[in-house]
Amino acid sequence: MANNEELVFVPLGGVGEIGMNLALYGYGAPSNREWIMVDCGVTFPGPELPGVDLVLADISFIAARKNKLKAIIITHAHEDHYGGLNDTWPGLNVPVYASGFTAGMLEAKRDYEGSRAEIPITPFKAGDRINVGPFSIEAVGVNHSIPEPMSLVIRTPLGNVIHTGDWKIDHDPSLGPLTDEARFRAIGEEGVLAVLCDSTNAMRDGVSPSEEQVSEGLRKIIEAAEGRVAITTFSSNVGRIRSIAQAAEAAGREVLLLGSSLKRVVAVADDLGLMEGLKPFIAEDEFGFIPRDKVVVILTGSQGEPRAALAKIARDEMRNVALTAGDTVVFSSRTIPGNEKAILDIKNGLVEQGIHIVTDSEALVHVSGHPRRNELLQMYEWTKPKVLVPVHGEAAHLIAQGELALQAGIETVPRVRNGDMLRLAPGPAEVIDQVPHGRVYKDGKLVGDLDEMGISNRRKLSYVGHVAVNVLLDSRYEFAGDPELVPFGLPEFDDEGESMEDTLYDAVLGAVESIPRARRKDLEMLRESIRRAVRGTANDAWGKKPVVTVFVTKV
Repeated sequence: MANNEELVFVPLGGVGEIGMNLALYGYGAPSNREWIMVDCGVTFPGPELPGVDLVLADISFIAARKNKLKAIIITHAHEDHYGGLNDTWPGLNVPVYASGFTAGMLEAKRDYEGSRAEIPITPFKAGDRINVGPFSIEAVGVNHSIPEPMSLVIRTPLGNVIHTGDWKIDHDPSLGPLTDEARFRAIGEEGVLAVLCDSTNAMRDGVSPSEEQVSEGLRKIIEAAEGRVAITTFSSNVGRIRSIAQAAEAAGREVLLLGSSLKRVVAVADDLGLMEGLKPFIAEDEFGFIPRDKVVVILTGSQGEPRAALAKIARDEMRNVALTAGDTVVFSSRTIPGNEKAILDIKNGLVEQGIHIVTDSEALVHVSGHPRRNELLQMYEWTKPKVLVPVHGEAAHLIAQGELALQAGIETVPRVRNGDMLRLAPGPAEVIDQVPHGRVYKDGKLVGDLDEMGISNRRKLSYVGHVAVNVLLDSRYEFAGDPELVPFGLPEFDDEGESMEDTLYDAVLGAVESIPRARRKDLEMLRESIRRAVRGTANDAWGKKPVVTVFVTKV
């Protein structure tokens, strides 16, 4: 081993935020490192990014070193871990290792989105090992709210690292695998340099309830309900879908699936044999013929998405499916921060129709897929790491896990955020560098930064509107006809009740007429005078300055 070889960890997303998880591990001398990427996630845009479809991590750092990138390994098929692959992979073109379920979801996603990237996937599952460059990587089964999740043990000449991915400890899941305690203990005995660990629930005490208890909670609600029961959950949570279907069957009810993402996930799960033992789901057009107390609907829309099935039902826009007073809607999900208002609007729409609402604050109808504090302590005990790096969380979650790890006697807990280069070995674990990082935006078919995609201008337009002005001048620099003015997104009238369009039109006339004919030859100066006059007049009348585009042409 050359004496200047190092093992480094570089998160480009997911550390200091929830979502967009993307981690790099590098090994070798600083001038000659080889890399692997773990996960390639997205996050979703808020209203401050009008028109944006997805937010991705900026991978310019690793793209510049792509000949040294040996592999991408995906821990599981949640959007915040694999959703960026279709847009990111074509520029990197390296082998991708993922589970059968992840591969199936990627293909379904590609068909649905019509994306061109055909990504060759090498199957990789719990118990498998792969060797890429200086890394030997073993997948260890863990439990999470999706099929086939895995933690990774990354072995290098400078020590073993565990990248936990998303996990929890559930002794009674409705869908395996169990988190493999025996394997983690054995790896702990072998010696663990560092654990990079999920922090999502690091502020919550105790142990997560089991999926079996959630199943029982749902069964009680279904049995007690007099009318129809609709249950909304994350479409990727196949274990929950199974729990609901089993509870419905036990209560003598048929099950209908609503929502395209839900149907895609179930089709992939079905291909892999994960839906075995369940009765077939009914078709949408059968819904109206089944007695109200004999049906359960599983549907998308738990986060208030306006185009999802639940929102359409709240607005009574579904062709074959409707709910009526006395029916029950169960939110078998948690609220992702930022979605509170949208979810509240849907709940109000349902309550207005006389529908009963049940959430996880009234009954045990949801459990998170992430470890609480006692589960984190278990992982530390099994693996005995020298270094604990909190990842997958906002600042409060990372700090809470860091404090817990120190209390548990772990000697080193470095503070790491997106873009930090953490040297794990040799020597003490410390941040040694900063790399370029940030966000890029998928907007329609294109990906780029805020300015390249025109998003900051679009945001401005959404606040102040736009005015287009077209002025034609004759050979003597007088008006060759009336100017044209088209306001878009401005109020119709000012505070005097005058037409805003007329007021701005007068400003155009005034701007041109105030400039002597001899000086009108400077068309650029004339254009700028008109632009300023329109903005100033709008500001006087309205209190806002629109974006103004002026065309001046001499004929």
